[in-house]
Amino acid sequence: MEVWILEHGTGHSPKPREMSHSWKMLGAAGHGDRHPLFGGAISARIPHSARDISDVREVPDNQEVFAHGHTDQSLIVELLEFESKVEDQDAAKYHFEDIAGSNKALKPGTCDVTSVVPLSKSELSLSECSSAWLLNGAQCVSKFNEEARNAVTIHLGLFRLPQFSTDVLVTFNDPLSISPDSSSISSASGTQSSEPWTVQDFHRLLHSLTLHDPGLFG
Repeated sequence: MEVWILEHGTGHSPKPREMSHSWKMLGAAGHGDRHPLFGGAISARIPHSARDISDVREVPDNQEVFAHGHTDQSLIVELLEFESKVEDQDAAKYHFEDIAGSNKALKPGTCDVTSVVPLSKSELSLSECSSAWLLNGAQCVSKFNEEARNAVTIHLGLFRLPQFSTDVLVTFNDPLSISPDSSSISSASGTQSSEPWTVQDFHRLLHSLTLHDPGLFG
């Protein structure tokens, strides 16, 4: 299975403890069940038809990566070093642009932020965060260093945890249009036996994210 994994550049990851990936194929029905992340230190409601990508490729210890079983959509939960020099209201855009840099999508017309809004802490399970932000945008990226570039809508949730020197970043990559020359065209045009994920699924994940063990951050 080939999926969108839009990665950060190096140098932002904290040093989390060794983690296990005990959940592989997640529930295929309903709006998603609560599942452990990072060895159970965090949990969240992961959408239906999600597949743990650590089954098929190596995933960094500071990431949990899931792909939809029948689309090119993906979700990434990521632990990053807290950027103390970046103001809260600018932090989501900072991480978005960092992803764009890794994807070589910083040229004019290849990267766009449409909105950045704060999330109400009273509606979040991750009460430890000092602030939380939701960014919507898009990037034109290539997959596996291919020449063909594809338009991907990116929904990004950021939870700032300065007391743990950590930013928790949750990214929903939702392909908008795929080049006929991309390796993704076969999965995008194939028969889908389950519904694609929605923005509501992503919001449900964000609001359900819960910290169970602060020892995760060292």
